[in-house]
Amino acid sequence: MTIDVKALYENLNEKMNSEVTLQGWVRNHRKQKEFGFIDFNDGTFFNNIQVVYDSKLTDFEEIQKIHIGSAIEVTGKVVESPAKGQDFEIQMQEFKLLGDCPEDYPIQPKRHTREFLREQAYLRPRTNLYGAVFRVRSIAAMAIHEYFQKNNYVYFHAPLITASDCEGAGEMFQVTTLDLEKIAKSGKVDYSKDFFNRQANLTVSGQLEAETFAMAYKKVYTFGPTFRAENSNTKTHANEFWMIEPEIAFCDLEGDMDIMEDMLKFIVNYVLEKCPNEINFFDSFVEKGLKEKLQKLVSSKFTRVNHEEVISILKKTNVKWEFEPEYGEDIAKEHEKYITEYFDGPVFIKNWPKDIKAFYMKQNEDQKTVAAVDLEVPGAGELMGGSQREENYDKLVTRMKELDMEADAMEWYLNLRKFGGCVHSGFGMGFERLLIYLTGVENIRDVIPYPRTPGNCDY
Repeated sequence: MTIDVKALYENLNEKMNSEVTLQGWVRNHRKQKEFGFIDFNDGTFFNNIQVVYDSKLTDFEEIQKIHIGSAIEVTGKVVESPAKGQDFEIQMQEFKLLGDCPEDYPIQPKRHTREFLREQAYLRPRTNLYGAVFRVRSIAAMAIHEYFQKNNYVYFHAPLITASDCEGAGEMFQVTTLDLEKIAKSGKVDYSKDFFNRQANLTVSGQLEAETFAMAYKKVYTFGPTFRAENSNTKTHANEFWMIEPEIAFCDLEGDMDIMEDMLKFIVNYVLEKCPNEINFFDSFVEKGLKEKLQKLVSSKFTRVNHEEVISILKKTNVKWEFEPEYGEDIAKEHEKYITEYFDGPVFIKNWPKDIKAFYMKQNEDQKTVAAVDLEVPGAGELMGGSQREENYDKLVTRMKELDMEADAMEWYLNLRKFGGCVHSGFGMGFERLLIYLTGVENIRDVIPYPRTPGNCDY
C-alpha cells in the first residue's frame, strides 16, 4: 500500500526502519558509478525525499537511466540520513517506471526565470516556488471559508453573467451569442435577438446581489471569480481574478472595520500555522522578513483615521512627492506606503470624498464624504475596500441621478431600501492581492494558475 510523502513526514517515528511504497516524480537525479540519489516529490508536501540506490540492485542500470520529470514508484526502507539537512532517506529496494520523461523536459533542476515559467504555466507547479505559491493559495482559500462559516455566514454564489455594473466604470466583458461579423457589416446591434434579450456582461463584483441575500440571512459572503475589461499591464492587475465580498446587515462602518481586521488576522495566522515550510521558503528566497511581517500584522492594532487627516499628514511632510496629495482626491502608492510607516502598522483610511467613490456608499452628514474605508497594510498598500451602504431610498435615487445612472434598471436594488431595509455594510478583498502579501511574490501573474491579462488567454 502506498503512502503520501506528507503522511510519511507526519508519522516519521512510526515509519522509521520500516518498508514504504511511494508514487511521485523525479525532481533531480544524481548518478555515480556504484550508486545514485533521486530527489523525489509527490506533490503532497513541500519537502523532497532523497531516495538512495546502489549497484547491488539487479535493475541498477535501468534505474540509472531514469530521467528528471519521470513518474516512478519506489519501495524501500526508511532510515536515518547521514547527510546534513535531512532527517531521513529511503533506501531503494524496488522501483517501477510509471511514466517516462524525455531529456528536453523544460523544468530542469536549475533556476528558471519567472518569465520563462509563465510560458510553461502548465508545468510550473512542479517547481519549488510555484508549488509553494499554489499550496498557500489552497490553504488561504480554506481559511476564508473557515472564518466565515464559523461566524455563521451563508456562502452566496453570485451570478457571473449579469446585466448590472456594480462599479459603474463600464469596464465589462460583454457576453453574447450574436454573430459579430454580421454586426460589423450592418453596424447595428439588436439585443432583443441576443440570448438574454438584452445586453449581458461578466460580473465585476457580486456585491449588489450579495446585499439582497444579506437582507434575508443577515450575514453572507461571496468568494468567486470576477472580471474587468481593463487594459492594464501592471503587476497588480488581471482581467480575471477572485474576490471575497461579505455583506452584513445591521452593521455600520465601525463594525465593518472590526470584521475586516478580524478576518485578515485569522487568514494570516491560519496560513502561518498550516504552511510553515512554504512561509520559511518565501522568507529565505522571495522576501526577506516576510514571516516577521506577517506575524507583526497578526499582533497589530489597526489604526483608524479619516481621509482628510491623512491628506493633512502627507502635506505636512518634507517628502518630495511624485504625485502631490490633495484634499478631495485619491491617494497614490507612495502615500499608502508613507502612511503605514507613519503609523507603524496597518491603517484604515475612512470617510472618503463622495465624488471619487461608488454610488451605493452611505452619504455622511457633511454632504462631502461617504462612509467608505480602505485598508492599507505595510509592504502592499491597499488590500481591502469597503463601506456602509446607503440605506436611504431617496438619497440613493438622488445620487444615481447625479451620476446619470438608470434607476429603473436597478429597481430591484432600490427596493431593498423599501422592503425592510436597514443599516448594512460590506467590503471586498482581491484574493490574488492577498496572496501577493502572503507570499512576497509581487506579480499577480505568479499567484493565479492561468493569468488572464491583455493579449494573454493561453490554456
